[in-house]
Amino acid sequence: MNQRILITSGPTREYLDPVRHLTNGSSGRMGAALAEAVLERGDTPVVVSGQVTVVYPSGTEVHWVETTEQMLQHSLELFPCCVGAIGAAAPCDFRPVSFSEQKIFKPKDGGYITLQLLETPDILAELGKIKQFDQWSVAFALETENGTVRAMEKLKQKHCDFVVLNGPSSIGKDEASFGVFDAVGKKQKEFFGSKRVFAVELLRIIYGQWTNRANRD
Repeated sequence: MNQRILITSGPTREYLDPVRHLTNGSSGRMGAALAEAVLERGDTPVVVSGQVTVVYPSGTEVHWVETTEQMLQHSLELFPCCVGAIGAAAPCDFRPVSFSEQKIFKPKDGGYITLQLLETPDILAELGKIKQFDQWSVAFALETENGTVRAMEKLKQKHCDFVVLNGPSSIGKDEASFGVFDAVGKKQKEFFGSKRVFAVELLRIIYGQWTNRANRD
């Protein structure tokens, strides 16, 4: 039975003015690797992606976005028709309070420009609010300190079934270090290697646990 898997991928952009924006270095490599792994299992990857240069594999349903709000809205619309969601994107966590319709010029006296920021919506947390009993979700937690503690916090806050812990060294790289934790905080896997191989392993863990749960129910 072909199932649809929602995958968020890449960075988002939050514009200051028509030519400048806040963003991050997410490449979309993890999202592309996950899409390929989903296809290999005979299912359909539904990717909501920020602007990236990677090419998603043929057979992927891709929805292009720029801002975090756009990624959220597309994800909310698509998730009810999917069996699960993997939040591999790196949405911009903040946006400017106001957008300048004209290009912001440098101060003539060489002084400072004050930038006020607001938090953007938490996409996985919002999906967690509408998640049904027969759906699952996976968060990625990229941390620079207290990684395990922060990953466990995100697991609960986002109402996820799994969380993947990684670090900033994974940004833009083909290889990275990952830790996979289940809903009760038990480490299921410690992994270092290519994102392509990790994607296959992550799906094996997800599908395996979900099949066991379905059989129990």
